[in-house]
Amino acid sequence: MGVIYVLLTISIIVALVFFIAFILSVRNGQYDDVYTPSVRMLFDDEVVQETTKKEDPLVTPKTKQS
Repeated sequence: MGVIYVLLTISIIVALVFFIAFILSVRNGQYDDVYTPSVRMLFDDEVVQETTKKEDPLVTPKTKQS
């Protein structure tokens, strides 16, 4: 039963440390990004180049039968 109290205490301490780190990073502007949202719309429709399939040397092409 004592192990449960120790694990709960450690998990609460770890959670508090991560919460404090998150609050500090928000206050320091870590998540403030004013440039990307204004430029994001320019890069949404990037041209996707089609890759050409190389012929497999192991597969023989089908010949036309006449």
